[in-house]
Amino acid sequence: MPTFKFINEETGEEFEDFISNSRKEELLAKNPHIRQLPSAFAITSMSGSILSKTDDTWKEVLSKVAEAHPDSVVGERYGKKGIKEVRTRNIVDKHYKKWKNQ
Repeated sequence: MPTFKFINEETGEEFEDFISNSRKEELLAKNPHIRQLPSAFAITSMSGSILSKTDDTWKEVLSKVAEAHPDSVVGERYGKKGIKEVRTRNIVDKHYKKWKNQ
């Protein structure tokens, strides 16, 4: 459900309400002294990650970026890694932490 901004033209009070479109229409019909104010467009999502909302083309683009830049944030998040890469990364991280603390 979207959030709408309204103004009470009798009192000058502005307020917001989180209601459905049908409830908004009822409110405006029953209260002629209330007017809807224009508001910025907002994109909302109920839940889930970006991958659950995107098509396969965008997932393919993310995969190609991950291949080209495996050490980037995109590469770590969306890249396909084999067991060899994972084990190598774990060993490097282990030795990095060991030598960092000395």
